[in-house]
Amino acid sequence: MSDKSAFLLSPIQTIHYVSDMVRPIALNPRRGRVRKTKPETAEQFSRPPLARMMQLHAQLQARKFPNCRKLAHELEVSSKTIQRDIEFMRYQLGLPIEYDQLHFGFVYTEPVANFPNIQVSEGEIVALFVAQKALQQYCGTPFEAPLRAAFRKIEHGLKDRITFSWSDLNAAISFRSAGQSLADLEAFEVLSHAVLESAEIEFRYRKLRGTAAETRRVRPYHLGCVDNQWYLFAFDLDRKQLRTFALPRIREPRRTGVRFRRPANFSIGKFLESSFGVFQGDGRTMVRVRFQSFAAQLVRERMWHHSQKIKELRDGGLELQLQLGSLEEIERWILSWGDQAEVLEPAKLRQRLAELGRKFVAQYGAK
Repeated sequence: MSDKSAFLLSPIQTIHYVSDMVRPIALNPRRGRVRKTKPETAEQFSRPPLARMMQLHAQLQARKFPNCRKLAHELEVSSKTIQRDIEFMRYQLGLPIEYDQLHFGFVYTEPVANFPNIQVSEGEIVALFVAQKALQQYCGTPFEAPLRAAFRKIEHGLKDRITFSWSDLNAAISFRSAGQSLADLEAFEVLSHAVLESAEIEFRYRKLRGTAAETRRVRPYHLGCVDNQWYLFAFDLDRKQLRTFALPRIREPRRTGVRFRRPANFSIGKFLESSFGVFQGDGRTMVRVRFQSFAAQLVRERMWHHSQKIKELRDGGLELQLQLGSLEEIERWILSWGDQAEVLEPAKLRQRLAELGRKFVAQYGAK
């Protein structure tokens, strides 16, 4: 992140992001690439990695020639954990650490004045705070506990190295959202690992208009959060099509033991290119909607779809044009504007809304 462009993370991205910060990282010297290590036991995480490395740095500066076995005993971790800390300090932080055969321990081969601190700008702190506030919408959901733990670890890691008024930010920035996803965390973990590891899964699923749950066997390609709702994008093996599944309607997901190779040409961006949300359709349909001046001001303030074109009208209103593959989601969106929006085309959408209008009159008319 930079102080010029802040971005927000989804819950699972945040959990993974923070886990990477607090989990030891090792470098493969032969390939020169960072690789994540397997999680340690609860006893081995008795101290944060930064605290361990600071103690190691102090012993190196004092030329006490620390080695992995002694440090592992002192810090109550494994020797492999200490070795990973040393490799991180050497390859990621650029510290001149070498093993001294004569003294059977590690030593700085050059003077090191200070341990390299993580540089965090004010803008990055603001961005992190905004992300935390945005994620408050998940209070009361299975995501709340891991997110609280994640941000607590970040806060503990930064509070001694920056001077910043969190109370001022708390008073200045807040988020409010309705319709949070009720996706189960255990199911989410099964699905996310299946996506990452290209593993086929099977689950029970009830379609939006279905009366009973069906068994689905799929190849999961992608997990995405759209309008506060989590979706699984997967290839349905029985229907031979790429389908979209809402996570709250997925039950009892399990891996089948079969692995697959995700198509190289799969792109979630291309898959959702013609959708207003997540619904897909065949071909492209031109949608034209006229908004009155009050609603027009709200419409022009946001980007609703990558294909949108806005035509300003003399009366202060506007005409919004979209190219969509499905009309179901845009129908609900247009209805949310009440009498401020009028569909100009396609004709079938006008007819559908007219039918709904007659039903509204019958439903809400005087009895």
